[in-house]
Amino acid sequence: MPHEVDIETFEAMVAEAADALPEAFREQIANLEFSVEDWARPDDFARTLTPSQMMLLGVYRGVPLTKRGAYYNMTLPDTIVVFRQPLQRLAESEDDLRRRIAHVVRHEVAHYFGISDDRLREIDAY
Repeated sequence: MPHEVDIETFEAMVAEAADALPEAFREQIANLEFSVEDWARPDDFARTLTPSQMMLLGVYRGVPLTKRGAYYNMTLPDTIVVFRQPLQRLAESEDDLRRRIAHVVRHEVAHYFGISDDRLREIDAY
């Protein structure tokens, strides 16, 4: 049974997950925003090479730290987007939803730091 919460509660859960990141990582995060959208956009599927019939739970829209050069200045913030509707459809309870959001936030922050999906699989963090 899906577990739905209002947008304010969902956004608070995303903020909670970001605040719960280890301090060593939080200290290195700059020019990054977290946001919530109901569903992924077509370009999110293209960016992540995900078939459109699959569900995306989150996405990192930006330039990973490992790919930034001297040209990377005076730019708009990168964004980690957490998709509300698919996560709510998967969640069985509020605690389950909170855990799923935290997992998505950690996963997308890994991409911000330049860690690929393949590497996340290697270290069993997918």
